[in-house]
Formats: sequence, structure tokens, C-alpha cells
Amino acid sequence: MPSAFDEIRIGRHTARNRVVMAPMTRSRAYGPGASPTELMARYYGQRAGAGLIITEGTQPSAVGQGYLNTPGLHTATQVEAWKPVTAAVHERGGLIFAQLMHSGRIGHPSLHGATPVGASPVAAAGTVFTAEGPQDLVTPEPLDEDGIRATIADFTAAARNAIEAGFDGVELHSANGYLLHQFLSTNANLRTDGWGGTVEGRIRLTVEVTKAVAAAIGADRLGVRISPSNPFNDITEDGHRETYLALVDALNPLGLAYLHVAEGPDTEFTPRLRERWSGTLILNPYTPGAWTGPEALKAVENGEADAVSYGALFLANPDLPERLAAGGPFQQPDYAKAYGGDHSGYTDYPALADA
Repeated sequence: MPSAFDEIRIGRHTARNRVVMAPMTRSRAYGPGASPTELMARYYGQRAGAGLIITEGTQPSAVGQGYLNTPGLHTATQVEAWKPVTAAVHERGGLIFAQLMHSGRIGHPSLHGATPVGASPVAAAGTVFTAEGPQDLVTPEPLDEDGIRATIADFTAAARNAIEAGFDGVELHSANGYLLHQFLSTNANLRTDGWGGTVEGRIRLTVEVTKAVAAAIGADRLGVRISPSNPFNDITEDGHRETYLALVDALNPLGLAYLHVAEGPDTEFTPRLRERWSGTLILNPYTPGAWTGPEALKAVENGEADAVSYGALFLANPDLPERLAAGGPFQQPDYAKAYGGDHSGYTDYPALADA
């Protein structure tokens, strides 16, 4: 079996190792019109030793924004602002995919002046942080047929923009309670038309978006992230195993670069997905109350996954692959500085060579 430090093919690309930087919202897109900044270029460039970097969730449209100061890929200004970010990673020999994340019902009108959209008019329990402080999540406007088609077009256009901005590919976020995951769920999607009501209906939006983006940029530059049984953002998935086996069967023939599994509480289901999926599988292990540690590399060594994605440890350890290879030491992330702010808790964590 390979080790986590061996090369791996990810679609049309060869990654230097199998340690992936997971997508993590940092809320520091302070540039004009929710665009990246030089500080973001420094942040991602510092972490270019990863086999693959997957960016923070990036909205494919204005109404897709769910949090303050998250970046987009739907305007020319945003595309230009991403170019220094991708260049910083490529200058250090890294690979970087943009994660396209439409937040759906997880958002607030104060962010973009419109009612958030969703599968059905069902509000998620909870609050969202806005410029005026925490506010209750609102009831979304259900997407009609034209709205669904426009949303698919938004994802497709954003994927093309990502390639123009220098990204090596994109990841579709169909996990963690956001729009595509809302359509997969049984409590956020109460539709009885062709976009809900049955397993085939609930998986349809993820499948249609994936096919459209694959046709636009190439399936070998496209990954999909899923999180079976994950209740985050008030998601319920009755019969999730049937749903995700059907989804994997629908995606498998497309020849995608990878499937990214953000493991949920049903960890016994992951081996079935591994067996069912014929391509590259990236695993973000289920670690409730903790973060993914060096022991997760065994998933590569024993064949449970082809690569492992790390979140929290990449916040505090910009040279995480080197530290994992050396057995540590590992710096602890300061979560008080995880969202928003300046360079502190963002680009000021030292590498081993500087410690």
C-alpha cells in the first residue's frame, strides 16, 4: 500500500503527496465586492506543500453567500483578485481547487439584499452571524424550475471563472447543510416534483450541477464533496445510505477527479462508499470533539482512502505535511481568530524552519 507521502493522480494532475488541505471558511475576503486580498494569497501560498489545497467555500452567485466576508467567483473583479492566490500556490509547486459553495437557506438577506433560496420553504433552526450580530435564519424562497436552471448555470459560470483565475480545478460542495445538501436531505427538501420526493429526485440537483460543470471544464478537473449522515445546519437524511449509494452510482461514470467524503456519524458506511466509488477518494475522518490527527494517515496505508484531508491542523501548521512526516510537533489553532480579523491567527503561525 502507498504511504501518505507518495504522489497521487488527482484527475489530470499529479499531487506531490496525499495530505489534502480541507476547505475552511476564514471570512477575510475584504477586497472589493467580496474578493480575495494579498493576505489570502500569503495564507494559501504558505500551505502549498499540501498535495492539494481546497479553498474555503466560494459563492457562485451573490445570493449564494451565507457568511460575512466570504469570497465569490461570479464577477470579473473576483476572478482577477484570485489570480495572485493561485499564482502563490503554483510558485511553490502546489495544486489548488476552488470549492464552489452555494449556502442556500443558510444565510441572511442582510448579506446580499435578497431572500436566501432553498429546496423548500423550510427555515433551518439556528442563527447566522451578520454585520448586526447573530440573527435567526429565515425561511428561504423555494427555487422554481427557472431558478434551478439559473443556479446550475451559476455553478457552471463560476467553474469557468475558476479556471480563468488559474485554479487547477473545482470542488462542488454538496455537504454540511448547504444548498446541494439541502436538496439531498429529507427535512429541507419537501418537494414533490422532479427535484424531490424520491431518492432520484433528491440527488438530481447535485448530479445535474456535476454534469454541467464537468462539461464546461472537464470532469478530470472536478471533485464533489459529500457528508452522509451529517446533521450540521439542521439537516436530516432519512435513509441516507440509499441516497448516497444512488448518488455515487450516478457520479461514478463521469470520470471525476475525486470524491471527497466528509465523514459523518455513520462511519460504518464509509467502507461501502469506498468499495462503490471507482475513482480517487479523499477522506475527512469523523472526529467529534477533536481534530484530525496524524493517526488518520493510516487510512491511506490500509487502503481506506487514497488521501486524507486536514482542517484544523492546517490552520496552525502551514507546513503540515512536513510535520506529519517528522511526527510533529504540532501547533494548536487559536479558534478565537479563525473567522475574520487580520494576519493574527492566519498567516503568523511559524513553519518548523522558523520556529
